Amino acid sequence: MSELPSVFRAGERVLLIDRRRRRYLVRLEEGQKFHTHAGTVDHAELIGRTPGSVATSASGARFVALRPTLADLVVDMPRGAQVIYPKDLGALMMLADIFPGARVVESGVGSGALSMAMLRAGAVITGYEIRDDFADRARRNVVEGLGEEAASRFDLRVADVYDGIEGDGYDRVVLDLPEPWRVIKAAEEVLVPGGILAAYLPSIVQVSQLREALDQSAFGFASTQEVLVRTWHVEGLAVRPDHRMVAHTGFLTAARLLGPDATQWDRKAEGGIGPGSGSHRRTP
Repeated sequence: MSELPSVFRAGERVLLIDRRRRRYLVRLEEGQKFHTHAGTVDHAELIGRTPGSVATSASGARFVALRPTLADLVVDMPRGAQVIYPKDLGALMMLADIFPGARVVESGVGSGALSMAMLRAGAVITGYEIRDDFADRARRNVVEGLGEEAASRFDLRVADVYDGIEGDGYDRVVLDLPEPWRVIKAAEEVLVPGGILAAYLPSIVQVSQLREALDQSAFGFASTQEVLVRTWHVEGLAVRPDHRMVAHTGFLTAARLLGPDATQWDRKAEGGIGPGSGSHRRTP
């Protein structure tokens, strides 16, 4: 990937933050102005400036200008579906162990937030999305947020992953679907040995059904977690937790594809062998 330019250029997005820490995502264009309650800011004042500079509106209001992080883009980008928020994206990326060059099947692409995170980590994604409007939005968000190079590693198909997965030799299967247990058999067939299946679900009832299905599959070492984020107020000697926190948004579940012997061993370690543990198709 190319390095970021040292100064802001026309066509890129800039994050403006005012004194009250309100945030505005702006795409810079020649001859345009950013209109705010505190007056207008000429885009020309920002083009050619370095990140961290201060822009002043016509009425004297000051804004710090920065390049947006991926978290900024995910929260503020146009969307059709609910996105996976940054606190869960980071944990899901670690659970799925996304690495440069990883071949990933993703389904439930939605607005492309998770796609963008995996693409920026260097993954090559085959995506499945059943809605044309969501697929179009995800493609635009990837191009606008990450550029054409990342988009070239994003093969997004308008198709139902419940009907099957084309190809094989994938390293990861990552799902944001209501019924991920319906993809387990297909994942067994297309993942490399030791590959990872990861799923994001909002309801613990869905998690329970997924875990039960995983227990009857060739996957082992399943784990489920949620991420709770609490910020702190730090001002001089006044140090305390903030009154509000970002609590439950979703549950993250991951499991590894094992061979028959290893899967049975995993079941024994958990206190019993699942009924389906002797019928697994994959070998190490």
